[in-house]
Amino acid sequence: MFWTILFACLAALWAVQTFRSFRGLARLPRLERIAPLPQEQCPRVSIIFAARDEAEKMPLALATLLAQENSNYEVVAVDDRSRDATGEILDAAARQDPRLRVLHIGELPERWLGKPHGLQAGYELSTGEWLVFTDADVHFAPDILRRALALAEERKLDHLTLLGTLDLRGFWEKTITLYFGMGFVFALEAWKVFDPKSRRYMGAGYFQLIRRSAYEALGTHERLRMEVVDDMRLAKLVKMHGFRSGVALGTEHVRLRWNHSAGAIVRGVTKNFFAAIGYSVERATLALLGIFTISVLPFLALAFAKGPARDMALLAAGIALLAHGCVAYGSRSSWAYAFTHPLGALIFSYMLLRSMVVTLWHGGITWRDTFYPIEELRRGMV
Repeated sequence: MFWTILFACLAALWAVQTFRSFRGLARLPRLERIAPLPQEQCPRVSIIFAARDEAEKMPLALATLLAQENSNYEVVAVDDRSRDATGEILDAAARQDPRLRVLHIGELPERWLGKPHGLQAGYELSTGEWLVFTDADVHFAPDILRRALALAEERKLDHLTLLGTLDLRGFWEKTITLYFGMGFVFALEAWKVFDPKSRRYMGAGYFQLIRRSAYEALGTHERLRMEVVDDMRLAKLVKMHGFRSGVALGTEHVRLRWNHSAGAIVRGVTKNFFAAIGYSVERATLALLGIFTISVLPFLALAFAKGPARDMALLAAGIALLAHGCVAYGSRSSWAYAFTHPLGALIFSYMLLRSMVVTLWHGGITWRDTFYPIEELRRGMV
């Protein structure tokens, strides 16, 4: 009876959240359906990114930033202590295009993470009425600024995050990222961000448009000096200070290659995952138990459960596969990746566990060759 009730509850949970999530996502505005703001009406925009050792991926991305249809914008690139040709590439591009402004940082001040400091330095050099924070490897469509500004004006927003398209290659990259993406959508409930009464917030590092006056009122990246997940925390500050925030689907307008392999994804999130849950062992433990119960146990039960318990486990697993398949299809991957759901859950759990163990074992994180003690990181949390 216990197992029957448990799996019936899991099936109901999957059914309700799947329905809510896809109904909510359908309500999100799609950027390609937003009419671009006429160029003469576009306020000045500053696109800001910080780059460290991005010589390989940055040039193609930078070309898209400098190919915007909006004539009233600038790109502010911060070379954050790069050891490769990043600085030289930026300087050469700036000589060819006056809209690109380059700042070189040779030394990181104390009690600053490199990326927040770079973005803060970029803001201080910028002149735009609106700011776009992005990364050095992100590709923009030519009309992204005009459409994003039009949406912000239409919805009277102070902050807008776009959900873009990841360039995923190979079985393992897709298995890891699709499960992560499904959890990201289901857990964060992006469609609630528009509601001023909701505490939900969302910020994606590859595109955050924010009104300069709002950014200054919430304290700029000075408030995010020691935040590893600075993109999400910036969105949190927007909501905390009563500004209007929104999320849109920018599928055709924002693209990036997140990491070059599955192993790089695992290593890359080591600093992020434990930080995202506030460096809390209790929260990490609950998250691991929750992932196992929701995404793995129903599939295991198909081997040991009998009768009604097995039927309910089959129903829960089936709905999970349906939801995962929809996410895969929306990400332009095969429906067959639905069947990687429990595998993706196990890998995701490993990444979270690894992030926690490595951070606690070392007493902090190393990011861009600088070590940050966990106590300092905890004190700097928003």
